[in-house]
Amino acid sequence: MVFFFTPRHADEGFSIFMGRDKFENEELIRYGLPEDLWFHVDALSSAHVYVRLPEGKTIDDLPEGVLEDCCQLVKANSIQGNKKDNVDVVYTMWANLKKRPTMEVGEVGFHRPNEVRRGVVAPRGKA
Repeated sequence: MVFFFTPRHADEGFSIFMGRDKFENEELIRYGLPEDLWFHVDALSSAHVYVRLPEGKTIDDLPEGVLEDCCQLVKANSIQGNKKDNVDVVYTMWANLKKRPTMEVGEVGFHRPNEVRRGVVAPRGKA
């Protein structure tokens, strides 16, 4: 079951979805669309989070609030990453994901590593 989220700026046509495990992540990798933007915690296991960009929008048009929502989701859905204060997140367009038959379920590489962008999820506020 894929999870859907309503991000900030949903009124502008952005939508977020996420697989709940590596098998759903694999399905999302397989059936992504060119307008999908992929997010993952860097170098740790995490959920795959996607943003479906509205027609005519590019990665450069992603509002800061949607970027933050996606980064928080991948961090929150990473067993190891959720325990850390500062977590690096990578994101790129779905078309840049590379899947080889020898890769594990849910694992991906990149066709063009120079097109992968990075963000950092800052520490959570203490309650």
